[in-house]
Amino acid sequence: MKTTATNKKVRQLLTAIGEGSLILQPDFQRRLVWTIRNKQEFIRTVLEGLPFPEIFLCDGHVDLTTGAGTQQVVDGQQRITTLYQYFTASSELPVGTLTPYEQLKDEEKLDFLNYDVVVRDLGELTDEKVRQVFYRMNSTNYSLNAMEVNNARFDGALKRAAQDVSELPFFDDHRVFNAADIRRMNDIKWCLTLIITLISGYFSRDTEHEEYLEQYNSEFPDAEKVEGEISGAINLIEKLTVDSKSRIWQKNDLFTLLVEIVELGPKGCTDIIGLSMALASFYSEVDGISSGTPPKVYKERAEQYRVDVISGSNERARRIRRGEIIREIAKPFFADA
Repeated sequence: MKTTATNKKVRQLLTAIGEGSLILQPDFQRRLVWTIRNKQEFIRTVLEGLPFPEIFLCDGHVDLTTGAGTQQVVDGQQRITTLYQYFTASSELPVGTLTPYEQLKDEEKLDFLNYDVVVRDLGELTDEKVRQVFYRMNSTNYSLNAMEVNNARFDGALKRAAQDVSELPFFDDHRVFNAADIRRMNDIKWCLTLIITLISGYFSRDTEHEEYLEQYNSEFPDAEKVEGEISGAINLIEKLTVDSKSRIWQKNDLFTLLVEIVELGPKGCTDIIGLSMALASFYSEVDGISSGTPPKVYKERAEQYRVDVISGSNERARRIRRGEIIREIAKPFFADA
């Protein structure tokens, strides 16, 4: 594939968008996910005359009668869209501390419009080839997990809330996440699942991540409330008399316990000692099943919980059953629960 790199003025790109000859978002492109802050910082980069990475275009439809043709953006649609939103004073880009385009001095407007954008023209490609190029350009030389992909796409309010929760000392103190979890961002993924569950209910695996990351990319109004609820549940768990080797510190078990304590209301716990003993006994019976010791107190509940925490543990139905069991065990120790 031969490619040609040239410079285009911002005004040329803006004119092409207005005329419809530059297609910003072919059907294979990702939806816009930049936060307002991302957009503002990008415009600041352009206004200050600093460079940004090249964009990639390819040929689109050509009218064989008139010779008129279009180009489509293979990579760079968020950058070009942000330029257009700033130029047209779109409501989708509040300028914040930036000077609106219409209020720039004439020489500043000219500098903005004459800003050189490095454009690499990929020429004529089939739809399939365009998709291959796009996905290759938006991947790396190793396999990204879902959270790493979402981290590359989203840097907004909900993602930051999950990161804030993952950095609470509680998780380090109890070694909930290992080095590999942290390196591959599985700690943030786990906290993201926790937050989404608290606002929407149990769901399977990480199927809701992208939807909620996009929905709450610009702002997450309930961030303080949800983080407060999680902190409250954590504070209660810290007060429990739980052995450091208890399965309570395993990710699936802790996840369920945190969700259910938040739902019960940590401040409503009326008997911390009783709750500690009940949970310790329950988790001990669950572990005992593996060594051939049948559960005597929790019986079917312990057996069902063990199945749901070991096999297909991230499926919605299993998360729900685990939650119901833990809630039933903990509920007697909470007022008005």
